[in-house]
Amino acid sequence: MAQKSKNKTANKMWGGHYSMAPSEIMQQINASIDFDRKLYRQDIAGSIAHAKMLAKQKIISKTDSSKIIKGLQQILNEINSGKFKFKTELEDIHMNIESRLREIIGDAAGRLHTARSRNDQVVTDFKLYVRDSIDNLISKTDILIKTLNIKVKENIDVIMPGFTHLQIAQPITMAHHLSAYVEMFKRDKSRLNDARERMNYCPLGSAALAGTSYNIDRNFTAKELGFKAPTSNSLDSVSSRDFALEYLNCLSILAVNLSRISEEIILWCSNGFRFISLSEKFTTGSSIMPQKRNPDAAEIVRAKVGRIFAALTNLTIVMKGLPLAYSKDMQEDKEPVFDATENILLCVQAVNGMIDDMKVNKANCLHFAKQGYSTATDLADWLVKNLNIPFRDAHHITGKCVKLAEEKGISLDEISMEEFQKIEKRITPEIFKVLSVENCADARTSFGGTSRKNYK
Repeated sequence: MAQKSKNKTANKMWGGHYSMAPSEIMQQINASIDFDRKLYRQDIAGSIAHAKMLAKQKIISKTDSSKIIKGLQQILNEINSGKFKFKTELEDIHMNIESRLREIIGDAAGRLHTARSRNDQVVTDFKLYVRDSIDNLISKTDILIKTLNIKVKENIDVIMPGFTHLQIAQPITMAHHLSAYVEMFKRDKSRLNDARERMNYCPLGSAALAGTSYNIDRNFTAKELGFKAPTSNSLDSVSSRDFALEYLNCLSILAVNLSRISEEIILWCSNGFRFISLSEKFTTGSSIMPQKRNPDAAEIVRAKVGRIFAALTNLTIVMKGLPLAYSKDMQEDKEPVFDATENILLCVQAVNGMIDDMKVNKANCLHFAKQGYSTATDLADWLVKNLNIPFRDAHHITGKCVKLAEEKGISLDEISMEEFQKIEKRITPEIFKVLSVENCADARTSFGGTSRKNYK
């Protein structure tokens, strides 16, 4: 049985065409004010720019434009102070603001919507929100990079194992390991900057889909709102959300990198590693085991990646089957973006806090660097450089040395010269110079290598 509306009064938003109010269910599914109220700053900024343009082009009077701008500024103050009353029956942030504007300044408020549609209005608001979010996220990521660089400088002399397959591979410095994440987050910043550049074109003035017959100045409006220029096609302007998809793509890659460094923090804090420790600022205890200090902040960052991936998938599925131009499906574009934005900002700041807070256990890092025959590659390289042995043969000889050390339960530098020479008679005592983990790390002087010389 169809749900009937309790309110028989026609919806005033749609003028004389509608004679009945929407049903309660229709109001509930159609309204977006519960989430798009986040766009109030952007909506007011866009409306002020539009009012200025309309007056400049003599489409509305300067008097009406001034009233509109003054009223919009009052509404901004009301929302900021918590005095503004949002109404579900007005559906969205645009109509809530316009309705309140009419209460403040009267009929002049009705002139604001001249030469625009909610279609170009909402995508302009959304672009401004994404652009603001990119700027904020770049700023927070830059702080994380600076914090990492401080830790890099502090840990140049900390020797630790580098891993492949989570197996000890070669000695590196802690500085080198942390510097790898610096490079990752620098690329994340670069991707965000690229996305910002691509999206920074103003859709306002595209109207519903075909543009407008009014003599508007879209270049003026674009400049007022800090855009590079107006968009080139009115149909594309109101139909596309690829700027939001690209933004969520950038967030997803950043989230992966945040998750990876969080995973390392979790591993390094564990008893199996004990490379670092975190204070009570970024750990929690156990309700039953008093000795526990759990790296919960890192674990939560690792988990939140799923929400950010889901936001990208969500919006991709919303957009994938839509014909041009606007469809109400696009109302579902904002919530995933809002959620992903809030969570990625939280994750960046949490990782920054953990990096700043962590204390490095230099002795334990060095102890583990000496495990797993991590200098084996240097032994093979020594055979190549000093005895002119082909690398594959040197690899085979080194494998015999590692097997001997494993059988005896000793490290490579504890093999005697006599034992080395039984495997390869030309080996000399010079071999021991490359078997210390410190010398091994410092030998990687190639550009981008782990040598401490590259960090001093």
